[in-house]
Amino acid sequence: MMIEARGLVRTFKTKRGQVQAVQGVDLNVADGEIVGFLGPNGAGKTTTMRMLATLIKPTSGSATVAGCDLAEDPVGVRRRIGYVPQSGSTLPEAIAGDEVVDHARLCGVSKKQAIADGQRMFDELDLPGLWRRQCKTLSGGQRRRLDIVMGLIHDPKLIFLDEPTTGLDPQARANLWEHIRGLRERGATIFLTTHYLDEADALCDRILVIDHGKIVASGNPEELKQQVSGDGVRLSLTDASQAPAASKIVAELDGAVAIETDGDVVAFRIPKGGSILPGLLRSIDAQGIELNGVEVRRPTLDDVFLTMTGRSLRDEDHAVPADEEAAA
Repeated sequence: MMIEARGLVRTFKTKRGQVQAVQGVDLNVADGEIVGFLGPNGAGKTTTMRMLATLIKPTSGSATVAGCDLAEDPVGVRRRIGYVPQSGSTLPEAIAGDEVVDHARLCGVSKKQAIADGQRMFDELDLPGLWRRQCKTLSGGQRRRLDIVMGLIHDPKLIFLDEPTTGLDPQARANLWEHIRGLRERGATIFLTTHYLDEADALCDRILVIDHGKIVASGNPEELKQQVSGDGVRLSLTDASQAPAASKIVAELDGAVAIETDGDVVAFRIPKGGSILPGLLRSIDAQGIELNGVEVRRPTLDDVFLTMTGRSLRDEDHAVPADEEAAA
């Protein structure tokens, strides 16, 4: 296992008292996996990642990261991992190439190798011609890609990416996705957080969902979607007064759940939604109910989040207060 954690807990002291941001997290990440670590804001994602990357100490629990004990050999962990934080790590006045080389030298890479690898990665991540530019003159997306180069410059076998594509335009995001896939093909293990569900769906072999500091679900994207009760079906009626009759027909379907009526719309979930449509449409027509349209939608990761956490991935209501982060 590249990561094996048991019972990780992190408690912060705040003005309102103690807050347990992470509550007994157990997780495993195998060699070569791309694992997405997802949850609403304030769920404990970044706190868990920072513990695994040795940036903050667990209040309790244990972990082995990249073959090293988190508590007994944190320096060994740091030598074997790459870490790209949410907030960035470059100095505004520094020269971009110098930042990359300095970071590589701290990780034991020779200056010659660091320059060669860094300039190659600048080309791969769409940063050509920016090697001698001051960091403060780069755009937000360019600085984000520079952070990624710095996290990868020493060729780590385990890479932590905290919201890696925040601030990137769609083309740059797609470019970075390909680079992440390439890292896995070269034997790296990726552990990432993201607020982009399409990103997790496209990249991740497995997803861990955390909410209120606890892992609430684990599986590949398709397995998680199957835990949501069926496909979503939406019937748009010509006459809203016919919605109760349509809802009654839907209620008689085997497996129909979460039936809701909103004006001229009747929505519900049912396994294999496409296969029930012919019979449903015949029943609706026999009752003289006119439809404007029918939509069948496969479950998405957003549906997974709403089902398992009761809130959106971007919900701000439970965000960790700034003083808790400062306490780290």
